[in-house]
Amino acid sequence: MNTRYTQLCQWLTQVTSINQPELEKIAGDASFRCYYRLFQNNENQFGRASSSYIVMDAPPPEEDCASFVRIAQHWFQQGVHVPEIIAQDLKQGFLLLEDFGDNQLLSSLTDDTRAADPLYKGTFEALITIQKTTTPELPDYDHKLLMQEMELFKEWFCKQWLSLEISDEEVSLLDHTFEYLCHSALQQTQVPVHRDYHARNLMLTQENHIGIIDFQDAVQGPITYDLVSLLKDCYLHWPASAVDQWRNLYLQEVKAEGLLPQNYPEEQFRQEFDLMGAQRHIKVLGIFSRLWLRDGKAGYLNDIPRTLQHLLEATCKYQNLSRFHQWLLDRIVPALNEKQHKTRLPKENT
Repeated sequence: MNTRYTQLCQWLTQVTSINQPELEKIAGDASFRCYYRLFQNNENQFGRASSSYIVMDAPPPEEDCASFVRIAQHWFQQGVHVPEIIAQDLKQGFLLLEDFGDNQLLSSLTDDTRAADPLYKGTFEALITIQKTTTPELPDYDHKLLMQEMELFKEWFCKQWLSLEISDEEVSLLDHTFEYLCHSALQQTQVPVHRDYHARNLMLTQENHIGIIDFQDAVQGPITYDLVSLLKDCYLHWPASAVDQWRNLYLQEVKAEGLLPQNYPEEQFRQEFDLMGAQRHIKVLGIFSRLWLRDGKAGYLNDIPRTLQHLLEATCKYQNLSRFHQWLLDRIVPALNEKQHKTRLPKENT
């Protein structure tokens, strides 16, 4: 038993009065955080009879719980279904949270788009609730941050994972593409953005509500960002016709809620959605590569081909991205195919 775990158990004893808390480790995420389930069947000092809680261990200085707590409190008060914070120790990086269970939205989705319709309708309602919140001190999803994210593609995906030598001409093409995508994002209506709103971070609770987790990196940014994270999910691939249908349904709902004007053009929204998707997929290709090369998390490598497919689909329709799209086909697709052929992936370590 390591020192960190001992400290966690001591803290839990203090806040729950359980002398020897028994913790079950549960799936982690792409960070340094660890999660456990704490079982407690009798009514406790918090005045509730709960079968379990989630314990978050976010070790400083790698992780900072302050933004999670601040956003959770604001969103919880405004009707967003995030976990209630039962107890906290920001100095040590320990949180005791409401337990949403283990049923990720991802596990309830099949190839049947009709069965997915009511599930996605629920996610739209939850997303619009987030977008209507007033959350003080959310950082802006500004030019600097958008560009920093896309730079991960050059360094970690192209250079380090694919071992490509990028010429000055290619750097110029990438820089021009990144600026174009950044400009599109900044021109959109700006709302609170979860920033990782996808089927692994949305839980179906026992009441069949959408429970929202992993929101600590929320920003004020483009209205299409979370929608594209959901519908062009890096862990899923839906037919274009289904994506079009859901995107248009969401557009009608945000118009009805006053987040966009009633006369907002459907084609303009589609282009903003596609270009925002391109920015996100460029970023994620870099992040997935870095998660393996720097952090030893191999499982995300399996999601790189799907993410590249999303990027190709987003860039094939627009004249201003035609050179970048062709470059992806000429340089990136063959390089990734070769890399996959040569690489024997380690066991997943997420």
